[in-house]
Amino acid sequence: MAERWVGTVRRECTDRMLIVGQRHLRCVLGEYAVHYNTHRPHRGLDQEPPDGRGGPAPPGKVRVLRRDRFGDLIHEYVQVA
Repeated sequence: MAERWVGTVRRECTDRMLIVGQRHLRCVLGEYAVHYNTHRPHRGLDQEPPDGRGGPAPPGKVRVLRRDRFGDLIHEYVQVA
């Protein structure tokens, strides 16, 4: 399980940026862990994040808000009523 997480972090995050020190690495990994647990969809959880806050969109008009993480490396999209 840990090997899968490390592989995901490497592919989606650290292989695409230059880490300049231990403090920077801790900051990047902390932010990525928040993204991984609160927003990123997981196949084994029916495309829901591990914290379980996802769900179907409410009926009616839905706006989409985009948040950039890691300086435009990862984009998160959130539905806003």
